Amino acid sequence: QVQLVESGGGLVQAGGSLRLSCAVSGRTKSSYAMGWFRQAPGKEREFVAAISWNGDNTSYADYVKDRFTISRDKAKNTVFLQKNNLEPEDKAVYFCAADLVPLRTSVTSRGYDYWGQGTQVTVSS
Repeated sequence: QVQLVESGGGLVQAGGSLRLSCAVSGRTKSSYAMGWFRQAPGKEREFVAAISWNGDNTSYADYVKDRFTISRDKAKNTVFLQKNNLEPEDKAVYFCAADLVPLRTSVTSRGYDYWGQGTQVTVSS
């Protein structure tokens, strides 16, 4: 079993920054690609960013390119999402997810096998 725990959410003003973290525990000897998704109230869960196990491949949703950066620290089994120039539209619950196909950067939620509980991000205008 794999557990994912997100942290780093909170309230920030528009134009500000936040860094989300996702700590992976459990079957940490396995190799995972990791992704971030978000879900705003009344909306479907949507893809934000993904990174392969070795960090060589990344994918981003168009609306976060040049503002968000995904990275990982394999030694600490942690994945990060650095979010800059936040907009009110970025308000959502952010979820991290693990994919057992290590070199894939899936943009759909169906590609992921494990999910965290989410962390709330609120952006004030």
